[in-house]
Amino acid sequence: MQSFSLVVFCTVSGDETRQRVKFTDERVCKSHLLNCCPHDILSGTRMDLGECTKIHDLALRADYEIASKERDLFFELDAVDHLESFIADCDRRTELAKKRLAETQEEISAEVAAKAEKVHELNEEIGKLLAKAEQLGAEGNVDEAQKVLQEVEKVRTRKKDAEEEYRNSMPASSFQQQKLRVCEVCSAYLGLHDNDRRLADHFGGKLHLGFIQIREKLDQLKKTVVDKQEKRNQERLKRREEREKEERMRKRTRSRSREHRRSRSRDRRRKRSRSSSRDKRRTRSRSRERRRRHRSRSRSRSRGHRHSHEQSSRHK
Repeated sequence: MQSFSLVVFCTVSGDETRQRVKFTDERVCKSHLLNCCPHDILSGTRMDLGECTKIHDLALRADYEIASKERDLFFELDAVDHLESFIADCDRRTELAKKRLAETQEEISAEVAAKAEKVHELNEEIGKLLAKAEQLGAEGNVDEAQKVLQEVEKVRTRKKDAEEEYRNSMPASSFQQQKLRVCEVCSAYLGLHDNDRRLADHFGGKLHLGFIQIREKLDQLKKTVVDKQEKRNQERLKRREEREKEERMRKRTRSRSREHRRSRSRDRRRKRSRSSSRDKRRTRSRSRERRRRHRSRSRSRSRGHRHSHEQSSRHK
């Protein structure tokens, strides 16, 4: 694998030192390498986070993209931790803003609150459609943009009916109050009576779209992490099964080898036993033969002695 690095210049006590940093260095922002760091995405918005505390560099990102094609670096896990922490902070701000609104705005009944919520939902739908129409127009897709604007008119009609129902459910003085809600995506405040321009600016703005991008990226990274972990678990399981299979094969081989050695040993013992038996039989046979020859010679000498004695007796 190629070795990629970034030359970082820093000053310590007035002396310039050079330090080579690779994209694998813990000081490098892994979210930046994956193109999802909130510091990059929200730059220039009212929630600009300033510079990230970790190293950002497009050259390192390019190096990472090349290296990741050769092997799995699994930087998604670091990015998930980073984005989860950021989104958790945003969600806490959203809940805090809701709590403040509940404390400062005039309390209304649950029925009236539901009608107000309906107006807010239609406002959100109009804002998203207007932002989409503007995007299509900027891309030169005029026909599609006109179709979206026609849909906007239908939603406006529904919103007008919902506002009328909401107005009739409460005193006129209360209706004139600016009823606010908190955007669930980016925690910004939205007014019940916001005009179309304000809605389009919000839902098509860099801040709101940036939070959508971050949240969608987080969901995608989580899925990627789960898939990779499952893949790794399957690979580990496969390797373990292969090792167990190899171990069983080795055990069978050793068992066969031992059995073969035992068999050869038994054969040798049998051969030795048979050889020993043959030797014993030969020994016994030779011994019997010697005894027979000995008895035969003894009888022969005995007969010769008697014969000589008888002859001697006759001569006398």
